[in-house]
Amino acid sequence: MKLFIICLIALFNQANEQYAAGEYAEAAATYEQILVADSSLTDNSKAVVYYNLGNAYFRTGELSQSILAYERCLRLRPTFRDARYNLRFAQSRIVDNIEDNQAFFLSNALKFVRNLLTYSTWLGLSISLFVLTLVGLLLFALMREPWLRKTAFFTAIIAFIISICAAVNAASLHSRDTNRAEAIITQGIVNAKASPDRSGTDLFTLHEGTKVTIHEVIGDWCNIHVGNNIGWIKLSNLERI
Repeated sequence: MKLFIICLIALFNQANEQYAAGEYAEAAATYEQILVADSSLTDNSKAVVYYNLGNAYFRTGELSQSILAYERCLRLRPTFRDARYNLRFAQSRIVDNIEDNQAFFLSNALKFVRNLLTYSTWLGLSISLFVLTLVGLLLFALMREPWLRKTAFFTAIIAFIISICAAVNAASLHSRDTNRAEAIITQGIVNAKASPDRSGTDLFTLHEGTKVTIHEVIGDWCNIHVGNNIGWIKLSNLERI
């Protein structure tokens, strides 16, 4: 195991040297090689590799692959500010002729808060606060001083509410990561169809790097939503995050 880790470190250093030398395609290939052995990497280490991979792909002009790498990086480390900045910069290069609906403000705000932490962090926070709730209730039952009882009671109530919110966020992230419904368009230009076949009517056009949500899969086709647009495209035209 120690030898294997040493080999991964050597590969990581090699990829960094290739990137520094301007050999971006070679660096990307080496970072990909590291990710093949992802079972031995921590989430934080894997996030760094995905971040570097995104940078290498962006330098080679492979916009969709760079966005995909940044998205995967942020799934593992939501607080990675450089990755979030680079993702937004890469997304600014996307050109699409589709209309995007304005999602409800509260929905966007809740999703933003959910994505601030990972599934395991939200789950740990929920469990910890639930324990604090039980401690607060116990102190409320045992304390004699009115102000102590009141403090313990309100602390328990607040901890319980936040614990429930954290549990909901954890469940939502678990569902997202299990279903892997979000994907990135990897082909240059894709025409979304009205039905899952080549003869279907073209509804709208998607470009490389666009993020979509998969709602249904039939054979080699999938029904995707992006903005207020719904259509069918081939599975080979996208890659799940």
